[in-house]
Parts: sequence; C-alpha cells; structure tokens
Amino acid sequence: MDIVQFSKEIRRQTLRCIHSQGSGHVGGSLSIVDLLAVLYSKHMRVDPSEPRKAGRDKLVLSKGHAGPALYATLALKGFFPLEWLDTLNKLGTRLPSHVNINLTPGVDMTAGSLGQGLSCACGLALANKAKGYDATVYVITGDGELQEGQNWEGAMFAANKKLDNIIVFVDCNRMQIDGYTADIMNVENIQAKFEAFGFATQRVNGHDFDALDKAICIAKSQKGVAHCIVMDTVKGKGVSFYETMGLGVHSTAVTDEQYKLALEELE
Repeated sequence: MDIVQFSKEIRRQTLRCIHSQGSGHVGGSLSIVDLLAVLYSKHMRVDPSEPRKAGRDKLVLSKGHAGPALYATLALKGFFPLEWLDTLNKLGTRLPSHVNINLTPGVDMTAGSLGQGLSCACGLALANKAKGYDATVYVITGDGELQEGQNWEGAMFAANKKLDNIIVFVDCNRMQIDGYTADIMNVENIQAKFEAFGFATQRVNGHDFDALDKAICIAKSQKGVAHCIVMDTVKGKGVSFYETMGLGVHSTAVTDEQYKLALEELE
C-alpha cells in the first residue's frame, strides 16, 4: 500500500487497539502516526523475522504512552499478529500501556517515566559506533516531555560525543496532560535550544510525508553532529472530532460509536 493508505491503516489499527481497552492515549498516538508511516515504509532497516537482529536500526519511543500507534505499525509490518491489538493493557498482554522491550517484538527500548528515552538512545547510538554498526537510532519525544531535565543531559551528551547516528523527533502538539505546554512550562524555541546544545536541527510539518522524508534524508547526510527534527503536529490528527477536542483528547474514550465514525472517516 502507498504511504497515505499506510498511515490511514496505522490510524485504524491504533484506534482498534485503544477501543479494545475502551479508552487511552488517543491524541498523542495519532499525532505521531505520519512519522511512523514514513519511518517504517522508507527508513527503518529492520526485519520482522529477526526483531533483535544485530546492527538493525532502532526506535526509542520516549513518549511511551503513544504505544498504541507503534503497536499498530509493528503489527502491520508483521512483527506480531494483528489480533494482539485487541489485548492492550489486559491481563497477560504483550502490549502494555507503555512499550516494553521484553514483551513486544519490534520494541527496541522500554519506556516508563517520561524524559529518559534520549539518554537511552545515546547509549544505543554510542554502542553502535563502538561495534562498527552503520545503524541509526531514532527517538520520538514530546514537547511536554522536554520539560524533564534529563532530556537536556542527553542532548549535551549526544552533541559532545558527535552522535551523528541519532535523530531526535519532537512531537510538538503543544498540549500535555495538565494543559497547554506554553502555560505549564514553555519549552519553545525548541529548535534554538537543541542548536544551542550543538545539534543540527530542522523544523517541519509533522503530517507532511515528503517534508518528513526529506528532513530525515538531510539528517542522515550530515556527519559529525547529532540531529533534531521538530515536528509541528495536531493532537488527534486524522479524525475530525478528536482533532477538535483540544486538551480533552490527551487520554479519552474510544466508544463503539466513536470507533465506527472514526473508521468511516479513515476510509
């Protein structure tokens, strides 16, 4: 399927996953779908038959509560059966609410407390260099998550070690669980901050497939420097009534009726 249909299918399966539980992190899951579609259709060098293959590209979902979007993507790529999506966060599931490397094929790093993913990714990227692997570590964090100070320790480390095999994506949807990011702890100008730490940076529309693809290609071509791509995104993107819910879409219900309406929109 082409990338437009792939992204729609990721959204459909993401909502299937959350609908199975009744509610969940709809907003922040849907806002990263288009990035996941680009990564897993054009850039991620991975093999579903060998999810722990040495030298593979890796994805660190630092904003781990967006797990349903990653689960949907991995299932569609063949890492595990689509039926697993109906078990989100249920007893005995292999798809917990936050991603877990020990439970889910294709998950490369466990996520829990926010703010830790970039530091973990730095370790993975440094290990790749030590082992001589030509592999990229991709990190997805959120603008609200950047309020955690450990991110900036990781940024300082990545720049200092010239980890040009790491690309950080910031899902800048301007909302977090308690309100608007600018009201709680304004983290802008994100691009300037990463540049100050020594990153090469770009800012793109996080729902523009071509812009994302081009930005990733540029980042991969620049050697000797770590990379950050700030993505301007919409929470709940792809389903009109979720897009307009504002702060209420951070964690919300996916009722039978909402699921039906969403699937109709995503046809």
